[in-house]
Amino acid sequence: MGYLKSKEFWEAAAHRAIRTFCQVFVSSIPTSAAIIQDVNWAFILSASGLAAIISIVTSIATGLPEVEE
Repeated sequence: MGYLKSKEFWEAAAHRAIRTFCQVFVSSIPTSAAIIQDVNWAFILSASGLAAIISIVTSIATGLPEVEE
């Protein structure tokens, strides 16, 4: 787990978390409401934030293939 001290690891993990946040955010809008005024923004931000946190935890637990150990 020496990779946890690497700047390269944290940059890659943050990049993955941001991508995950954006993917969940965009994909949740159509499932939340038919028109933009009815979108439950709190739900979408909450789900997206949770997905980003899970992404970081997964990166810590399993490592990242693009980062050398």
